[in-house]
Amino acid sequence: MGMLCGSKSMQNDFHKGPQAAMQEQYRPEEIESRVQQHWDENETFKVTEQEGKEKYYCLSMLPYPSGRLHMGHVRNYTIGDVIARYQRMLGKNVLQPIGWDAFGLPAEGAAVKNNTAPAPWTYDNIEYMKNQLKLLGFGYDWSRELATCQPEYYRWEQWFFTKLYEKGMVYKKTSAVNWCPHDQTVLANEQVIDGCCWRCDTKVERKEIPQWFVKITAYAEELLNDLDKLEDWPEQVKTMQRNWIGRSEGVEITFDVAYSEEKLTVYTTRPDTFMGATYVAVAAGHPLARQAAASNPALSDFIAECSTTKVAEADMATMEKKGMATGLFAIHPLTGEEIPVWVANFVLMEYGTGA
Repeated sequence: MGMLCGSKSMQNDFHKGPQAAMQEQYRPEEIESRVQQHWDENETFKVTEQEGKEKYYCLSMLPYPSGRLHMGHVRNYTIGDVIARYQRMLGKNVLQPIGWDAFGLPAEGAAVKNNTAPAPWTYDNIEYMKNQLKLLGFGYDWSRELATCQPEYYRWEQWFFTKLYEKGMVYKKTSAVNWCPHDQTVLANEQVIDGCCWRCDTKVERKEIPQWFVKITAYAEELLNDLDKLEDWPEQVKTMQRNWIGRSEGVEITFDVAYSEEKLTVYTTRPDTFMGATYVAVAAGHPLARQAAASNPALSDFIAECSTTKVAEADMATMEKKGMATGLFAIHPLTGEEIPVWVANFVLMEYGTGA
């Protein structure tokens, strides 16, 4: 790998005759260390502005400083390095930076396990893995190295958040999350494997916690429309993006709750079915569901069962649909009829109004 790229003078150093070029054995400890030392001394991969030269930015995902590189690292970062070198050989001004995804729960968990503090554990690992990456001979601009646990980095995330807050683009509300009781942390849907935490295999719960949201829905229309401008994207990728954005058109309908001052607002994408409605379904985390469960142990147990239900779209499409009556009734706004309010495992609190 060390011989893929180098200065012209280095190429001459290693091609001074047939004997040098035709060694029967490749000795990386001799050749690669000399080449890499030359790269370091001459800052071969340090990038500066070069007017008139086409730029190329090649960034592989930042590695987590777990302590040692494994073959997955070698595979991933070799691919990125080959791309960067190929673009450089085409004459482009290539920036291939490197850094460390070094913030958060994994570092804290590892520090507890190894009876140390997160900071020295993390920085020691970075130093060791940095040396390993250098031995592999990747063409990184090390002058731009960063770690996400450094204030110089995360101050910009904080700055960005305050700007969003000032613009009214973030808000706080209580919402259900995937919760690992062992790791005491939130998990994305993709981190829940067969209902368990991907790290410790503990059964995951659905838990209501206050959290911050970015109002990306304000950009849903723009994001969807601009997908059509990405002419070179595969159609299946654009379809995935459309599904992820998940924009839907519907209406909100407000019901009175019988024998109560409560109101129940329902979001539906099918207002044409409104007249024939025979029941209203609410999420397990809905206030009416919790209110009814306070005096109904069976309903309370059902809500607890719903708290372990998978919420990934693919899982919800195939799971058994379950529900239980709350004992409450909603008044149909048009017919005046009383229709039962049920708790259902297929209704998500975070979608629409949770009903």
